Amino acid sequence: MTKMAYPTTRRVDVVDELFGLKVADPFRWLEADARGDADVAAWIQAQSALTAGALASLPARDVFRERLTALFDHEHFTAPHPRGGRYFHLRQSGLKNQPTLLVREGVEGEDRVLLDPDTWSDDGTVALAEWAASRDGRHVAYAVQESGTDWRTIKVVDAATGEVLDDKVEWVRFTAIAWAADGSGFFYARYPEPGDGAESQAALANHAVYFHAIGTRQSEDRLLHATPERPELLHFPDVTSGGRHALIYSTPGSQTNSLTVVDLASDGWETHTLVGDFDNEWTVVGDVGSTLYVLTSHAAERRRIVTIDLAAENPVAVELVPEDAAVLSHAWLVGGRLMATYFVDVKSQIRRYTLDGQPDGTIALPGIGSAGGFQGHRDDNEAFFVFTSFNAPTTIYRYDVAANTQGVWAAPKVGVDLERIVVEQHFHDAKDGTRVPMFIVRRDDVVGAAPTLLHGYGSFGISMVPFYSPDQLAWVEQGGVLAIANIRGGGEYGKAWHNGARMDRKQTSFDDFIAAAEYLHDRGIASEDGLAVHGESAGGLLVGAVVNQRPELFAAALPGVGVMDMLRFNQFTGGHLWTGEYGDPADPAHFETLLAYSPYHNVAAGKRYPAILATTADTDDRVVPAHTFKYIAAIQAVDTGSRPHLVRIETRAGHGAGKPMTKVIDELADKWAFAAHWTGLK
Repeated sequence: MTKMAYPTTRRVDVVDELFGLKVADPFRWLEADARGDADVAAWIQAQSALTAGALASLPARDVFRERLTALFDHEHFTAPHPRGGRYFHLRQSGLKNQPTLLVREGVEGEDRVLLDPDTWSDDGTVALAEWAASRDGRHVAYAVQESGTDWRTIKVVDAATGEVLDDKVEWVRFTAIAWAADGSGFFYARYPEPGDGAESQAALANHAVYFHAIGTRQSEDRLLHATPERPELLHFPDVTSGGRHALIYSTPGSQTNSLTVVDLASDGWETHTLVGDFDNEWTVVGDVGSTLYVLTSHAAERRRIVTIDLAAENPVAVELVPEDAAVLSHAWLVGGRLMATYFVDVKSQIRRYTLDGQPDGTIALPGIGSAGGFQGHRDDNEAFFVFTSFNAPTTIYRYDVAANTQGVWAAPKVGVDLERIVVEQHFHDAKDGTRVPMFIVRRDDVVGAAPTLLHGYGSFGISMVPFYSPDQLAWVEQGGVLAIANIRGGGEYGKAWHNGARMDRKQTSFDDFIAAAEYLHDRGIASEDGLAVHGESAGGLLVGAVVNQRPELFAAALPGVGVMDMLRFNQFTGGHLWTGEYGDPADPAHFETLLAYSPYHNVAAGKRYPAILATTADTDDRVVPAHTFKYIAAIQAVDTGSRPHLVRIETRAGHGAGKPMTKVIDELADKWAFAAHWTGLK
């Protein structure tokens, strides 16, 4: 096969001397923002033209686009949020680009449209991000996201009339929206206004929590919490169900946090640091009187629930629900009970507990899958939760707490015979002998080796749980096998599972993923030269690393919005927030580990690489597109075999959230057609 002719990418003589090593960075110039740099814009144009021509020739592209369009063409629901007799929820009907925020009067009322983001732009690239209704149901504060950026602008709408108020809060990023109990305003987090041209790439600092009173200007907002002595921290506000206390979770970007309590009934909003370190996770799941119910990883690698009495002279954690052999994922206080979601080998159980910590039965689930997301109030008997699995579309259940019974509140009708979709769980041995789970999804008549798509993530303690995915079903419907690897670095088995593949142990994630690929080959699940590998964000890093280390295992690779330059990731936007996961490139203790697996720095010239279609977006300000640009330039610049190594660059889009349905379908059709071509999926 003749090697594809790539556009020429200029090399520059940039060499950094780092801890005694000289490290070349010949494509540093691609870090410039294309919106202000003509050379980068021209490079993008040339690469996009090459990729568009290559993708246009793929015979399966139209097949996948047609089927993806059909599979996404159903209603998508979220659980309703009951507030002041009104019920608020999202619904995305059919192929609408963005979900609509609906409200109804009473649980049996008729839905009416409160916010329709499809009317906010011509191309669907303006989206509804975070939102929260006030407790009296009068107002909704909602965040507007443009072109996929992480920046938000918060506005307020009257729930009765649909009138958008004059309130406008800008430069919001990485926030929750938490209303004061009386509905007078809400807490949110923001950064200082960036300088001209700095909003898309400059490193972020000085996140802070403010209170915005309805009907006032943002300049009048009250500063509640900031840490100028630790400018790198993120802060997330909440308000207890009793309404007396505001809560502030501060984190360096990991799954651990400090916890600050603000007494909103006191003069001057008296502040008390409940947990001052960042060693563990502390999440308040409910409160009764002065007692907080808190989910924590303190002294419990698989988490437990404790109580903390704020009225005590020295508030301390008292164990309520001890650590279990299963992993406690989330908990909620609704209807006078604690509802706790546990993972048993990555499959959900929901257990009930009384408020004194006694077991009180379980909630019956329809099968193997993921459940949780409770919406309800501490004192109400009614609650809602969701259930989903690889072969079960996301369904909303209305739950009677006292009777411990539930019924379907909303279920989508999907255009696929789910009875034919088989889900299996396999376990394989990792390099060090650890038993690692992996889900296998296939059509019931696919019994031998078949083209296989292996997906992984393996970072930040995020678990790869069963969920319904029209895009993955499109691959399975065509006769392909889907494999989901639950590698270390995720949270499938608690803190130890996460810590086993972070910082200087990050290579363990890659070893686990390689072992999963070897298992698929050895067991005859993946056909010969028929394994594609896929991951996004930290999963893009995963794909880039394993392709460098074991390229012969894969026929195709699809790294999406990946972190590819591990020596400079902390220089852009919120990249410094990841140093608790990967390490700090400026620290000699971490530098050597990062350099050893950085995808950009470890492209292996002379090896036969799989076909690669890397994806990114021009306005991604989470993982800036320069990561992918530099990675693809490095691969194209050396001899890595004759298969194509391409980059697909989405326009007016970001890291993924808020992407309009039309763009979602087009990108998936391109990726799956590319993988199908190189794995032999017909």
